[in-house]
Amino acid sequence: MKLSHFGFDLPQELLAEYPSEHRDEARLMVLNRKEQTIEHKLFKDIIEYFNEDDVLILNNTKVFPARLYGNKEKTGARIEVFLLRELNEDQRLWDVLVDPARKIRIGNKLYFGDDDTLVAEVIDNTTSRGRTLRFLYDGSYSEFRRKLNELGETPLPKYIKRDVEPEDEDRYQTIYAKNEGAVAAPTAGLHFSKHLLKRLEIKGVNFAEVTLHVGLGTFNPVEVEDLSKHKMDSEEITIDKFAVNTVNQAINDKRRICAVGTTAMRAIESAVSSGGMLNEMDGWSNKFIFPPYDFSIANCMITNFHTPKSTLLMMVSAFAGHDFIMKAYEEAVKEKYKFYSYGDAMLII
Repeated sequence: MKLSHFGFDLPQELLAEYPSEHRDEARLMVLNRKEQTIEHKLFKDIIEYFNEDDVLILNNTKVFPARLYGNKEKTGARIEVFLLRELNEDQRLWDVLVDPARKIRIGNKLYFGDDDTLVAEVIDNTTSRGRTLRFLYDGSYSEFRRKLNELGETPLPKYIKRDVEPEDEDRYQTIYAKNEGAVAAPTAGLHFSKHLLKRLEIKGVNFAEVTLHVGLGTFNPVEVEDLSKHKMDSEEITIDKFAVNTVNQAINDKRRICAVGTTAMRAIESAVSSGGMLNEMDGWSNKFIFPPYDFSIANCMITNFHTPKSTLLMMVSAFAGHDFIMKAYEEAVKEKYKFYSYGDAMLII
């Protein structure tokens, strides 16, 4: 399929600036692939679609406050620094994006915080906006990380034009987030409340946790019409033995296995054995899933509503069928569902 197959008109007002007031009361569109039907529910109604020994696969990555603002030495120019990944713990090297990039060259120093206690030196240019920074800090590593967390803010996506608010620190994080390392939330999971998870547990639904540290590459625009020529950025994935055993038992028992979000789906599809079972994994994947694609593990998916021509929309189209998804998105726009990170949800069965 081509890039142009994934375009649609998305009114600006449907991009969610805020999440729903209660996590599990976002709207839910339910797509039945076999019946080709569309239902309109609330997210908490999801419990109706799961039974004992079904499995939900959750991405337990934790978002860290990746966006910092510093001042350039001498000029004092305000520079946004977006932390992408730590390259070397001992040397305190980080892969970052800077904005405005034209002002930041190798050898420049940036000062952070009111007291300038944290300083970073630019030691390499990686891309037009990418830089490698060495943070200069005399304290211990744990003190350094604490300082980064103090100075950083919740990395809300750029489409959200408002300032970050204190509530975002909690709401742009799943309630089961554990392993810090993501610069964007696995947003399908934002809809689960503690109460809903408890109800699912009481019903006998099992949970398998995987970790995929979401990077900004997930949101990179596709700039080639031929999708086979698009390259995804690599993201770090960990899948342990407990998750593998839980999922493979459900495969053997022919239970409903639901990937919560595109990140959970990409993680499990990156760790499939030749026999179609889930393997343990501790590594990196740049897997790009677009139609046509045969999924090996999950037979159900929870996802948010994605933007036109995005890799996320392409994956969902591969899972539900391109024509069915585009019809559902047309309905979502008509019914004024909210899109993107803080938006409403879709269940595909």
